[in-house]
Amino acid sequence: MAPGERVLVTGATGAVGPSVVAELLRCGYRVRSVSLAPSAEALPAAVESQWGDITDPGVAATAVEGAAAVVHLAARLHLAGPPSRDLEAYTHVNVRGTATIVDAARQAGVRRVVYASTISVYGPSTIAAATEATPANPDTPYSVTKLMAEEIVRGAVGSDGRPMGTVLRLAAVYGARVKGNYRALVDGLASRRFIPVGNGRNRRTLIHDLDVARAVVHVLDTPVAAGRTFNVTDGSVHTTDDIVRAICAALGRRPPRVHVPGSAAFAAAAVFDALVRLTGRETSPLVERLKRYTEDVAVDGSLIVRETGFAPMYPLEEGWKQVIQELRCGGGSRSGPA
Repeated sequence: MAPGERVLVTGATGAVGPSVVAELLRCGYRVRSVSLAPSAEALPAAVESQWGDITDPGVAATAVEGAAAVVHLAARLHLAGPPSRDLEAYTHVNVRGTATIVDAARQAGVRRVVYASTISVYGPSTIAAATEATPANPDTPYSVTKLMAEEIVRGAVGSDGRPMGTVLRLAAVYGARVKGNYRALVDGLASRRFIPVGNGRNRRTLIHDLDVARAVVHVLDTPVAAGRTFNVTDGSVHTTDDIVRAICAALGRRPPRVHVPGSAAFAAAAVFDALVRLTGRETSPLVERLKRYTEDVAVDGSLIVRETGFAPMYPLEEGWKQVIQELRCGGGSRSGPA
């Protein structure tokens, strides 16, 4: 890959897409995007924007025409509540969509496909931090279908017989545009409505969205990355309390002093969920949300550093300072915390 060549980015208006697009432009690439529908997230004028469903072979063929590489970010993300169990919906986007875009890329002579996967394919953590050699053990429709899509990308071979694909297993991504659990955590800490659950020592593995963008562009131009799978993290494994302290430091506030015992929190959540079920409402069970908060996720991201020379720039404290500053300046998807 060389500056001036065209790179197609699928899912360019998603949580990390704008950062990937900005990094590609900064490095001198021409960028084309394809998204399901127009979004409130405006891309730079230099981007050639297209709209359509990438599971449609015609849309995929048009999107990849003239591209030297594809960065495949489009996916059905991990949802809460009943939709999180809809395997067919995940399969349609994450598996069929990936197969369609990879097939179109192969036929168009695209040289590289970089696929954004997830460390959730490892499933529940063990004592040792998971490495790329750790057997995958996905336990949700989301992670099952992301692993299936990985296999499609790893198996892609160009007309020259060389591997086309690179799989990046991203740690939990945080940034000013990223919603979900970490955005809720920031909002709760900013408003002083959040009380930690459990002892705070469960492990978490994170990556700043700007480092995701840097990793994507880095492997595009790294021959050794072809046909490989890499974990992408900020280089460390943190505890939940570490993350809470980093966010509070960025907010200029003291961390909460009190932790709710896990057993008490789960008992109360079970009662709450039972009451909600009596109303007939379908919502994400509070017990499941607590499980995600207290789960242990430890992943080693050193292989990509050793073998490709990629180095993350945002350690935990600096990363959250950048996020809070951007949110306060209105750089997120909504107004930032006070």
